[in-house]
Amino acid sequence: MAGFPRKTAALIGAGMVAKTHLAALADSQCANLACVVARSPEKAMGLLSEMTAQYPKGAPVVHMVDAVADTSIDFAIVLTPPDARAEIIRPLAEAGKHILLEKPMGRNAQEAREVVEICEAAGVSLGVVLQHRMRESAQAARDLIESGKLGALGVVEIAVPWWRDQSYYDEPGRGTYARDGGGVLISQAIHTLDLALSLAGPVETVQAMASTTRFHAMEAEDFVTAGLRFKGGAVGSIVASTASYPGGAESIRLHFEKSSLTLEGGALDVHWRDGRHEVIGAAAATGGGADPMAFTHDWHQAVIDDFAASLDAGRAPAITGRDALAVHDLIDAIVESAAQNTPIEVNS
Repeated sequence: MAGFPRKTAALIGAGMVAKTHLAALADSQCANLACVVARSPEKAMGLLSEMTAQYPKGAPVVHMVDAVADTSIDFAIVLTPPDARAEIIRPLAEAGKHILLEKPMGRNAQEAREVVEICEAAGVSLGVVLQHRMRESAQAARDLIESGKLGALGVVEIAVPWWRDQSYYDEPGRGTYARDGGGVLISQAIHTLDLALSLAGPVETVQAMASTTRFHAMEAEDFVTAGLRFKGGAVGSIVASTASYPGGAESIRLHFEKSSLTLEGGALDVHWRDGRHEVIGAAAATGGGADPMAFTHDWHQAVIDDFAASLDAGRAPAITGRDALAVHDLIDAIVESAAQNTPIEVNS
């Protein structure tokens, strides 16, 4: 991916995932960190001081207006909570800064569409950090599916058996509708749902149940189960939880006419009906246990490198804002179905 001048990035936000992005930028072959923008300069400077091996001279911590006006900045990586997206992205986009946005794009599909439309109106690129698509196992599964060797898809099983202890939800705003837009679906399961949709195609209808278990004091849901009917004719299910102690790796099982694929953690198991068995990739921590940051920064780096390379090549990034609308529409439909206790058609 190297071979072109590195792009410069402003990192906006100094929350939980910022350290992962800083590590990814430090190892990037395609992008450099220009500055950090945060509501708390002290927090941002403290974060940088923890990473002196990667950033021995630190990086400037600047105000938002300075990042907007800095003509040397090619794109912004926006890490803020989803309740503060449009107001941050609009001035950046209007100043010609391309946007790489942490999931979710908004608290619901309507807000996600607003962000997409802001960037399209300004003529800037919008990428989304749904990094599970960048795993070797996910790309191998996609190649197999696109080869046509598997036959028709019949059944999809999605499981996110994660755990978060109460201290996670004690942070102000976490697990609330006002800040996060919901609970396990929009904050955790969104990654697995997005990857499943990218492999299995769009969902037509859902019937769901959602609840907050006795294990958490929080506003939104920490447990969801739903039946899915895909537009291609397959049926499926999802169970997503942050109440499944001690937490385990998320999985996607895709059952085709000639083979079944299992994506779990970072590995792909391929069981052919003629008896062959293949394993691609390796198991990897994904943040499913008590430590939500227990995962490699390699997948984030792959997203950042692809985004920077896409700007140089004048192409769309691997995961566009338009692409990510599908998972937002599915999450909205699951939430509505659970609230109404009835099947809901997914917007498309």
